[in-house]
Amino acid sequence: MSLKTETTPAPYTPVKPQSSCTEIPILDLEPYFSRKKGAEQKLSNDLRHAQENIGFYYIINHGISKSLIKRCFSELKTFFALPFEEKIKLKFDHNMIGYVPPKSTIYETSTINKNTKKDQNETLLVGVERDLNDPLILQNKRFTIPNRWPEGLPVFRQTMIEYQKVMMDLGWNLLPLYALALDKPADYFNKYFNLNPNCRGRYSHYPVVDVEDNQFGHAPHSDHGFLTFLPLSKVPGLEILTQSGKWIPAPYIDGAILVNTGEFLNRWTNGKFIATPHRVLSPKADRYSLTYFYNPSDETVAEPLDTCITTKKPAQYQPITFFDYLAYYSDGNFHHSKYVKSVTG
Repeated sequence: MSLKTETTPAPYTPVKPQSSCTEIPILDLEPYFSRKKGAEQKLSNDLRHAQENIGFYYIINHGISKSLIKRCFSELKTFFALPFEEKIKLKFDHNMIGYVPPKSTIYETSTINKNTKKDQNETLLVGVERDLNDPLILQNKRFTIPNRWPEGLPVFRQTMIEYQKVMMDLGWNLLPLYALALDKPADYFNKYFNLNPNCRGRYSHYPVVDVEDNQFGHAPHSDHGFLTFLPLSKVPGLEILTQSGKWIPAPYIDGAILVNTGEFLNRWTNGKFIATPHRVLSPKADRYSLTYFYNPSDETVAEPLDTCITTKKPAQYQPITFFDYLAYYSDGNFHHSKYVKSVTG
């Protein structure tokens, strides 16, 4: 019998845990990568605690070089300093690849704030880098098209492709911890990521601008996917919402990467791993962001895991494919058709 899945989910409502955790924990990956005895189980336990109570955690000794992150931030500044006329040549559409100008998004799927004002950030959306003759590219499937890179900035392109590769490797290395934290075999998630994962980069610039009431650099929202990586900028602005309803800053920690759960994994875990809302305030200095979404393949179905279902907490969500969830999230928040029409006339 085939599994019946939703194609358009009901408005997303996260299952809230009973927690008042207000600190973002720091997880050290060095013992795990060094295969020290007991490190894998300890780290999976720490990860479970973080994901059940606050939904965010920092990782240190993760293997991503500081020099690469520094080069990425430098290249982002170069790209966003291009004239608007050059950047808009790469404009995004329903495939969610390309340049997103300021005031192109209103996060209407958010359930923790009625977002009515357009976000002030500008962004470059990038998917997995593929050859033009890649079978997935030739299928012309939504979300899987050639990336839109600027002409004349080859170092920018090379640097961001290098960044995406190491972030994909990092995500793969964390999968056993997520599986063990959910009482599954260590290789449980591998089959969903080892072939054509729909990983995506969201590289943003938050300019210094005046904002109206209820307007943000990036409005309150939770992320769409499996998990999110974010090497933090030294310029503050990111805040997360604790389960007690308090907004707290996510402070810069030298060399650390911030990690959080997306809505797709939240559904998959029946609300056990929380997709914590967060926002970016309008900064007092130009701020840049290297957000990377580590996602499974389009065909992956998030059906609440049996290890996350009890008699007191039955399944909270209907099964849905990653492709359909990404479509729902993108169409609800990114006004690509409206914006492209206004630009092209």
